[in-house]
Amino acid sequence: MTARDLDEPPALPAERPAADGDGGGTRVPARAARSLVLAAVFTCAACGLVYELALVALGSYLVGNSVTQASIVLSVMVFAMGAGSLLAKPLQGRPVVAFAVVEGALALVGGLSVLALYAAFAWLDLYVPALVVVAFAVGALIGAEIPLLMTLLQRIRRQDAGSAVADLFAADYVGALVGGLAFPFLLLPTFGHIKGALLVGMVNAVAGIAVVLWLFRHRVGRVPRAALWGAMAAVLAVLGGTYALADRFEVSARQALYADPIAVAERTPYQEIVITRKAALTGPSDVRLFLNGDLQFSSVDEYRYHESLVHPVLAGTRGRVLILGGGDGLALREVLRYPDVRAVTLVELDPEMIRLARTYGPIASLNRHALDDPRAEIVNADAFSWLRRLGERFDAVIVDMPDPDDVPTAKLYSVEFYGLVKRALAPGGRIVVQSGSPYFAPRSFWSIRKSVAAAGLETTPYHVDVPSFGDWGFVLAAPGTAAPALSLAPGVPDLRFLDADVLRAAAVFPKDRRARDVDVNTLVHPRLVEYEGEEWKDS
Repeated sequence: MTARDLDEPPALPAERPAADGDGGGTRVPARAARSLVLAAVFTCAACGLVYELALVALGSYLVGNSVTQASIVLSVMVFAMGAGSLLAKPLQGRPVVAFAVVEGALALVGGLSVLALYAAFAWLDLYVPALVVVAFAVGALIGAEIPLLMTLLQRIRRQDAGSAVADLFAADYVGALVGGLAFPFLLLPTFGHIKGALLVGMVNAVAGIAVVLWLFRHRVGRVPRAALWGAMAAVLAVLGGTYALADRFEVSARQALYADPIAVAERTPYQEIVITRKAALTGPSDVRLFLNGDLQFSSVDEYRYHESLVHPVLAGTRGRVLILGGGDGLALREVLRYPDVRAVTLVELDPEMIRLARTYGPIASLNRHALDDPRAEIVNADAFSWLRRLGERFDAVIVDMPDPDDVPTAKLYSVEFYGLVKRALAPGGRIVVQSGSPYFAPRSFWSIRKSVAAAGLETTPYHVDVPSFGDWGFVLAAPGTAAPALSLAPGVPDLRFLDADVLRAAAVFPKDRRARDVDVNTLVHPRLVEYEGEEWKDS
């Protein structure tokens, strides 16, 4: 077959057949054929964007730092799309076969991409190299689609290049819009990362291969056509079989990330919640909560953390208390031990965390059902946005947020955020902020202290030993001209860990972990993401 044999003179609109069977099969008018090809473009574009978003979201869940993950995926994929477009130029002589092969490969690689990366993270510790390879492969295959689709459209009915490009890109961009909206609002919450990608891969295979092979079946010999149909069936079989085994794979991969048996694992719109439970031969079992892979507490020693977080700030006035974060209810438990606390408002973003803290027996028992106390009001909201609308004032504010290892969390450690917290204080009120480890992440710790001070608050940093975490730090702060005293209230409840001597020692930092020359963390310059990534990687 020569290039001249493949060319056709311009067809009459809606009259020229786009495809017919070997024995005089159904004739498809050119307009209908073009519409079907553009529908395939639309579907393939939607699938391509879903692959892209799935890679970005998976990296954010597994390793944090969503900006870095998005930058790696987007830059590699855009570069690869250009390379794929160039590599597709020699394939334009046989566009039907080439496009079917490209779509089959894209469906397979894209559909299996999330599963492969999860495996690389869980068992091989090769996540970033694997991400670059997968993003390049997906991007190159997406890039090869456009020149081949352009050739196919011109084979149906020739038109000037500008009009053809406009039609093709219109379908492509609208498909990308639908895929971009379907991923967070439908696929991720309904099917999850792994199954969602596999399902999209199957749709990609059918839309990309079946439509084109049927429309252009007269241009492909019997043997190649049968081979392509068989290849599509094989792709669907692989993706479908993997879909059936996806739950079992996810359980095995997730368990590989945790030392203790997993008791609860849920992926919410906001985070991945994992609770592990290790039975002990004597004494209670060790229950641990992880959010996006980061340990939040161990039931064996959480009292050390929560006593140190709560009781120093409540040495002042405490009639009305605000807790930002702390959806496990453990900080709330400590606050409610004071009978003169009249009301506590707890602001937690994830309703599922609140549900588990109320209903999952080991955690509900650990927090002593604090979330059901009549003095407690639970608000499901983003703390930053909630504070901006706040018209109330509180005597004490406890900021118990996850570590700031990505931009969305880092905003909750920013100067702007602490300014909002300061505005929520009643006269004489005080604030405490969980501030990470001054031993493992000293620049992060002192950046948090400096950011609190930059909001116009006087600060007193302190740290204690929590065996599950290591050396862990906090910042006590208050408006005024003098740093708040680190002490306990005269009527403090009976504590297991904290007393006046421990607090005096907590204010002393060793020479190699004292204040550093660091930048403040702001919304515009989220320095904490950089500090956290470097320090915890090296620890």
